[in-house]
Amino acid sequence: MSKAAEDSPFWTRMRRARREIGPLRMVASLTLLILALFIARYSWAMPFTDEIERVLFDVRASYAMEQVEEDDRIVIIVYDENTLFDTGVRSPLDRDILARALTNIDALSPRSIGVDILIDQPTPNDEILAEALRGMTTPTYLAFVSMENNPLEIQPRQEDFRQAFFDSVDTEAIDTASVFLLTDQDNVNRSWPDQPRNIPPLLANALAPGNDAYRDHRGSIVYRRPLYEGGAVFTMLPIDFFADPETAAGMADFVAGRYVLIGTDLQDRDRFETPLSRITGSVTGEQAAEGESALTTLPGVEVHAHLLAQMLDGIIMTPIPGWALWAMAILVVACGALTSLSDFRLWKLALLIFVQAACLIVIPFTLHRTGMDTQNLPVFGGIAGWIIAFTTIGAAARSVGAEQRQYVQGALNKYLPADVATQIVADPERLSLRGEKRAIYAVFTDLEGFTKLSHAIEPEMVATLLNNYLDKMSEIVLEYGGTIDKFVGDAVVAFWGAPIARPDDAERAAQCGIAMWRFGEEFRNTVPEGVPPIGCTRVGLHYGEAIVGNFGGEERIQYTALGDAMNTAARLESANKQTKTVMLASYEAIETVTKANFRCLGRVTLSGRATPVKIYEPVLEITEGSASMLDTLYQEFEKGNEQAREKIAELAAENPADKALQNFAERLINTEPGGSYVFQSK
Repeated sequence: MSKAAEDSPFWTRMRRARREIGPLRMVASLTLLILALFIARYSWAMPFTDEIERVLFDVRASYAMEQVEEDDRIVIIVYDENTLFDTGVRSPLDRDILARALTNIDALSPRSIGVDILIDQPTPNDEILAEALRGMTTPTYLAFVSMENNPLEIQPRQEDFRQAFFDSVDTEAIDTASVFLLTDQDNVNRSWPDQPRNIPPLLANALAPGNDAYRDHRGSIVYRRPLYEGGAVFTMLPIDFFADPETAAGMADFVAGRYVLIGTDLQDRDRFETPLSRITGSVTGEQAAEGESALTTLPGVEVHAHLLAQMLDGIIMTPIPGWALWAMAILVVACGALTSLSDFRLWKLALLIFVQAACLIVIPFTLHRTGMDTQNLPVFGGIAGWIIAFTTIGAAARSVGAEQRQYVQGALNKYLPADVATQIVADPERLSLRGEKRAIYAVFTDLEGFTKLSHAIEPEMVATLLNNYLDKMSEIVLEYGGTIDKFVGDAVVAFWGAPIARPDDAERAAQCGIAMWRFGEEFRNTVPEGVPPIGCTRVGLHYGEAIVGNFGGEERIQYTALGDAMNTAARLESANKQTKTVMLASYEAIETVTKANFRCLGRVTLSGRATPVKIYEPVLEITEGSASMLDTLYQEFEKGNEQAREKIAELAAENPADKALQNFAERLINTEPGGSYVFQSK
């Protein structure tokens, strides 16, 4: 990999994620991903999942089955329950009726005949059947089962009898064919059976020679279903119709030129479940004609008819190669993992998951419908692998994210109130790299004389004092729900209204400003012995518009507020020196405040500003005696009452300890009603 590629944002994030996830979590995640991959590939061979895969395959196969009218190439002739009742013989089946039927069917010129009835035990009518077989001119194939290949189906004495009987009827028209049908563990017949070379070909192969490709075919059986409800894929007639020559003659149209399969349609023997019958039930032709209820199995002779029809139609479903199954498994697991890592909005993530789920379900149906053999395609395994990958990566990402959020929230808690920090962590977009105009309450504070003090004491003591001071000031800001903007030396800058605004931000900001001044008084009165006196903490508070957001660039940012509101608050803090106050707030800032009392100290034009500001001072211990009277007198002065100015001067004389009031009275001397006092730049 090139150096440029290694330094790309993607690989940078990958390396960072690898470091953050940690070795133990990495091993656990990889183990689960490997498990997901194997389930997505081998679910057909795993306990429990194989059952689910078979059911899903049955659904696909049933959906894809072609609906057809009765196949005019094949006819099925069966022993049914009525036959057994009439003959009085149940097992072995009566061979006299079979002999007569074979003779009469042979006379109707069928294409070939397959007998799916095992002749493995002696009966009184064996010679009658043997004589009939020796007289056949139509190619006829008798059911073959051997102990070597089917030990559960036949015993040694039965095999000896079967072979002896075959030898007795060995003519040019008579041969044997395998009737072995393969079932899965759930007893459902889905695939073409094995046809070892040491046994005769399957009955379907024997009846229609020349289809050598099916001799070694092991794929899925392509079953078909009736075109109409209550119909049948194959004509199925009772063997009784063919036992009498006159009755058989009337069946000539059903036999001439067709492949004839002779077997049983009994409820207690030689029946198989198929994908369709397992899902929906199945009705044989005879049962449909008599209006009988659906059975969940097909007679074996009808399964052979489906095999023969598939072969005659030349249909061989294309198997999915192993490499493609691996590729699908890898793709599914990768999709699950990457989807879990995506940072889409909820509706986009839901849409993405829906599309992938639809693909996992629809694609197998489409493949099967277009001739691909999906019997070994893991569908449930793919879904399970996707879920495991999605959950594994999601859990790892959440655990890493939880640690990151905990760290980030801990850091944010130093600058933001706990509830605000929680919302920011939940919705990081609130701190995106952009600015927005917001109305905020801005607070500036300054510790008088600390810069000068820092030159007079040891650096260690400076650091101790400053850290203690700023820690407590920060706690106060956060206690009242403010956002800490920055520290500038001993100055604290904070604001309310961003990133989250509250209805009581004005109350919070005003009370916070007062609390910061009170702490400042406590701090300067409790300095260690040997430290020179520290001045008071001055506070400025203003409400106005500012640009709030993250500024500084992608790698190094600061959440701060810029604009007139911040500048005005800073100038109000500075104006405390000239007004002999400890906290100044603009009218805009305290207009809605009810939980703290403020008194008006007139209208001033701050240094560097053209617009006058009506300033207020909180009513503290040192000012509470003159607050209510002062507000009334100033309102009268604003209306043009010159005597009000004199009364304010008298009030100031009566309260000599109130330095702010003294300063106000002096400023009013040079101020006209409705005008403002202009502070000169220093």
